Amino acid sequence: MVAAAGPVDPRTLRTRARLRAALLAECEERALSQVSLAAVARRAGVGRATLYLHYDGLQALAVDACADIVRDGVDALHAWTGTPSAAAPPDPLVGFLTAVHRRADLYRTLLPDGGGGPLGTLLHRELRARSLAERVAAGAPCPELAAAAIAATFTGLLADWLHGQVPLGPADFAAYVWRLLLAVHNALR
Repeated sequence: MVAAAGPVDPRTLRTRARLRAALLAECEERALSQVSLAAVARRAGVGRATLYLHYDGLQALAVDACADIVRDGVDALHAWTGTPSAAAPPDPLVGFLTAVHRRADLYRTLLPDGGGGPLGTLLHRELRARSLAERVAAGAPCPELAAAAIAATFTGLLADWLHGQVPLGPADFAAYVWRLLLAVHNALR
């Protein structure tokens, strides 16, 4: 994505929002690998040249389109205060997974099997950074190892769940994932 130097023009924000919405609509109909820039531009009502003014290509647009869901996921995994309990996952985690489950077809195209793709790459990077910052601030041992393990575990499990390899509903999946992530944290104390 092209970085802006200063305040962003409202027209730019609207155009980017239309491009993100167009990409997500295309991905609801076909896998990201089958989506063309021409189709996205056409659906957004802009020319390809306009698309390239805002994004370097389809991958950059896909990463930007995934930013909200990634932020929601990272926030949901860190929505606890005090000492986290294995008894129940944070409510925002259950809510996040329920929302993702409703649009599973879309997210499967952005998070392919194995946890890659624009959603997996961005989720792993953002989750690792947030986990690392929290572990460093808490003075926990092995912060880099724990952050990498948390990011890889959640991203991989989410991908497997979306692709039907973990046959659980959102609430049950959240409960098991939560306990696994707490076990990683506890193993590295």
